Amino acid sequence: MARSSLREFQERLARRLAEAGTGERRGLLGFMCGAEHWLIELAEAGEILPPPPLSTVPLTQPWYRGLANVRGTLFSVVDFACFNGQPPVPPGGAARLLLIGARHGVNTALLVNASTGGLRAHEDFTACATDDPRPWVAGSLRDLQGRTWQQIDPARLLAHPAFLDPGPEHAG
Repeated sequence: MARSSLREFQERLARRLAEAGTGERRGLLGFMCGAEHWLIELAEAGEILPPPPLSTVPLTQPWYRGLANVRGTLFSVVDFACFNGQPPVPPGGAARLLLIGARHGVNTALLVNASTGGLRAHEDFTACATDDPRPWVAGSLRDLQGRTWQQIDPARLLAHPAFLDPGPEHAG
């Protein structure tokens, strides 16, 4: 993505975030990861950007994609689809990094398929029953089109033992 396109994207996102705080009440960010639709609270979401070149780390789980240098800060990159047992996110194209750990003092980014869900309002969803065993799934919601979305709890994800230690002895 060209630098001007990235700047335009960030400006659009900044405008949308400002609108979210002034009355539109768009408190959720939607993204695709593998075959699943995910939501994250805007207060928990960091920046979304095209993935920079990644430095791989040997002897780690396949879902641990490596380290990314984002404006001089190193971020640990986890392929969120692969971590959830789905095929890995293909590099390039619509793939994005979602920086999620800054609020919790952890430089972590999730590699996701696309940030196509955009900014969403809580009112666009209704709660639905879930028996999802993953502790980082805060709940399931259904949108107006009938699609099911998983709501991520970054604090629980960042505290999960397998997520914290991507070494080869841990089976994610």
